[in-house]
Amino acid sequence: MEKALRVYGEVLRLVRRLPKDTRPYYAKYARENFVNYREVDAGDPKALDELFHRAYNHSIWVLNKYSVEESAAHRLKEICLG
Repeated sequence: MEKALRVYGEVLRLVRRLPKDTRPYYAKYARENFVNYREVDAGDPKALDELFHRAYNHSIWVLNKYSVEESAAHRLKEICLG
């Protein structure tokens, strides 16, 4: 649970780097996704790792879409991928 909260917090920090008019959409999108996956079994490390990888990959995709330097996601990468 602690790792998931760290990932969520870092995703929200990355949202602040996006253009101002897109921030509300992506903040809401992130929240909805984390809420939707709260039922994932915390005892299943494979499922959690898959979700963290997906969160990282999607974050990179969004950053690239808005021409935000990928290195901004360095902390998220450390949290998600180890």
